[in-house]
Amino acid sequence: MMAGSDPNLSSIQDLTPNSLRMKKSLMYDVAIIGAGPAGSTLARLIGEKYRVLLIDKRQLIDLPESFSSRKCCGGLLAPDAQRMLSKMGLGLPKSVLEEPQLFVVRAIDIQQRLEGYYQRHYINMNRQKFDSWLLSMVPSDVDIRLGCQLKSYTSENNYSSLKLIQNNKTYLEKSRILVGADGAISKVRAKSLPNNLLPRKYFAIQEWAQLDSNLPYFSSFFDPEITDYYCWTIPKGNHMIIGAALRPKEKTSEKFKLLKKKLRENGFQFGKTVLKEGAYILRPLRIQQLTTGTKGIALIGEAAGWISPSSAEGLSYAFRSALILAEAMRATLHDFEKRYYQKARALRRNIFIKNLKSHFIFNPRIRKAVMKSGLQSMQVYRPWKE
Repeated sequence: MMAGSDPNLSSIQDLTPNSLRMKKSLMYDVAIIGAGPAGSTLARLIGEKYRVLLIDKRQLIDLPESFSSRKCCGGLLAPDAQRMLSKMGLGLPKSVLEEPQLFVVRAIDIQQRLEGYYQRHYINMNRQKFDSWLLSMVPSDVDIRLGCQLKSYTSENNYSSLKLIQNNKTYLEKSRILVGADGAISKVRAKSLPNNLLPRKYFAIQEWAQLDSNLPYFSSFFDPEITDYYCWTIPKGNHMIIGAALRPKEKTSEKFKLLKKKLRENGFQFGKTVLKEGAYILRPLRIQQLTTGTKGIALIGEAAGWISPSSAEGLSYAFRSALILAEAMRATLHDFEKRYYQKARALRRNIFIKNLKSHFIFNPRIRKAVMKSGLQSMQVYRPWKE
């Protein structure tokens, strides 16, 4: 498939139970759990060299707005992720884009009554269509199973034995290498590294509200009364996403209602809610909270802890970690774990730097000084009002 073309989902093989390859003698080289940006990218890069199984619990070839395929995500492609697409020689198809395209971030410190506008170029997109497009480029040699979940797995001497659930039926598969690309609540990570230090966990809540007026920017909000991380609004056509990263079990519903109340007090106008969604996200605050896996098992994307601790941006890390792992597997699968760990050194350093940046963003005193200085901010002109 040509980079940048529209998703051709008919190219993905029929995924009904009757089409599943269930030969007992079949041993996969690599089984990838999760067909998001990290998993699909890895499958695309290694699918023609190795026998690969790619599974995802979502039905990514259903209708675009299928509930079972939704992922709680703002759907913004940040500059770092754009650079990774360029590095991989990919161009976004028009069908993935959403209106409006965004060039300004409006940052608001609610408690300290500070506001600033900063030029950034985010590509506004439909996240499900984006994931489907990435999946459509996976080679036909890869065995793709959607609506399929990893129930459990056991590690044998030289392979992993997987128990999969699809359409209420159980299937068993074997794979030499198991890759966890299954997000923040990674089942692969939890079982393979039960005592490993986890990044700080947040619960992201998003509501899609009706929007009548034009909102040409992405907004980020800081208010310690709501969260020690941040909140956001993102325009999506005739809707606005209202979101917040909240600490679990700390009155999340009440705090989200408080956010909406404060948004209205700050001039944001939005209609009734048409959709509510939520998901856990991670925030790695220490290098020790990152992991590339263990013997015979690799972790990529957020399953490994690869996500920005300053902005919760994860797409660039999904692409980078998949690319690094594919490079580690290029010549042979033997000792790939050591090569992956070594090649991920730059990624760990990047997370460390983003943690340093976090101190400037989330410390109220430092944030106040930076915002009042006008550093890198811009003036936004609006039509004159009589």
